[in-house]
Amino acid sequence: METAIFLLFAFLAVASSLVVVAHKNPVYSTMGLVLTLSAVAVLFVLLGAPFLAVLQILIYAGAIVVLFLFVLMLLNITREEMPQSGQPVQRWTAILGAAIFFGLVGTLLWRVYHAANRGPLAPLSEQLVSLKALAGELFAEYLLPFEIVGLLLLVAVIAATVLARRPEDAENAGTAVGPVLTGTATTEPDPSGQNPDFGGGGR
Repeated sequence: METAIFLLFAFLAVASSLVVVAHKNPVYSTMGLVLTLSAVAVLFVLLGAPFLAVLQILIYAGAIVVLFLFVLMLLNITREEMPQSGQPVQRWTAILGAAIFFGLVGTLLWRVYHAANRGPLAPLSEQLVSLKALAGELFAEYLLPFEIVGLLLLVAVIAATVLARRPEDAENAGTAVGPVLTGTATTEPDPSGQNPDFGGGGR
């Protein structure tokens, strides 16, 4: 039963992650990211780390992804358009990155297979899933990367807000042009005594 649940949510995590990187609509990509993080949270529960699963839901799926959606709605990003000309540099870079990724996954699976043939794996100990050990590693050894990630998120939100703002001069110029043109169009008298703006008001 546990193996079936693992395979189900592992397949769901992989499929939704492909939606994240392959879909043209950024909103659907973000929703796929929510599904990916939720599936990974279930995998954490299967590994005996429910605290990490709760953090995965609350922090990543509940806070960071909501921040992504807020930025997307702020920028009003529409469906991505396919470029007219090919981009061979990006294409070959993506192929190389995919090859390296699948090579690392294959190496990991090969090591796990040989480790399983040598004997049963050691069970999870209390030290590996202890919150005290996790807090010590996070706020002692990895404190600087933790703070840098928070700073990068703050800078990203500020940059998105600045990019989404429209120039006030262009708005003022656009509002000033309308009345001037309207005034010049209605100042000349009509010989028939009718105002053309009202379609011949004598009717």
